[in-house]
Amino acid sequence: MISWLKDPVTSFVIAGTAIFLLSGMFSDSEISKVITLSDADVERLSGNWRMQRRREPSAEELRDIVERHVQDEVYFRESQRLGLDVNDAIIRRRLVQKLTFITEDIASIQPLDEAALQEFFVQNSEDYRVPERLSFTHRYFSSARRENAETDARAALDSDATGDPFMLQNSYTDRTLGQIRGFLGDEFAAALNKLEPSEAWQGPIKSAYGWHTVKVHKVEDSYIPELPSIVDRVAGDAAVAFRSTASETYYKELKGRYEIIYPDSMNLAK
Repeated sequence: MISWLKDPVTSFVIAGTAIFLLSGMFSDSEISKVITLSDADVERLSGNWRMQRRREPSAEELRDIVERHVQDEVYFRESQRLGLDVNDAIIRRRLVQKLTFITEDIASIQPLDEAALQEFFVQNSEDYRVPERLSFTHRYFSSARRENAETDARAALDSDATGDPFMLQNSYTDRTLGQIRGFLGDEFAAALNKLEPSEAWQGPIKSAYGWHTVKVHKVEDSYIPELPSIVDRVAGDAAVAFRSTASETYYKELKGRYEIIYPDSMNLAK
């Protein structure tokens, strides 16, 4: 993994440290019994209603919305005061998930400069390789309709015989071997891949449907595109990789602040 992914950015570390310090400062004995709602809080609650109901709440509905929020807050604080959140597996999972999301969100706001993007692209260039593509026309000779479709197809190499109607296309342009396998089967794709472009009919080659004569018009070699042509895709992939690595880095930093004592039988201490 490249260096910029290994080291968290300054703001990420600062924000992560702040989360840790705040969690240490908070205790059940310090749970406030003062619940203050601002105009912004009321607007946020009203906005959530509008998004769900697609209309403005009435005055009575708004009072109910605010009162439900107050009830939730009272119950939440009382649950903390009574220690109901302690050793609760569901709450534990939700808190871990929430901290993970916060960590990744902090990482995602960091802009990726051009050098970092270029380095990520170089390190992962094979992921963006465009596979070989073929353009060809074929004539189909049905095994179900003919006594010997292979013989008929071979005889048609030097004739203008049109073959039998085919349920799919008779011509394909810029298709990968994977796509061709999906259309005509593995055996057809493997045989087609051995042919060179030519104006002459070649084959016959077998498919999942019968036999074919083939005229290969063009073979486009596999290549890795230049970064500017796929920069949006690379930037998106880099951002995902950074979020994942930032979370791992943050965890290693936090773990270093704890003394971890494992059972001797597990031999996990590092």
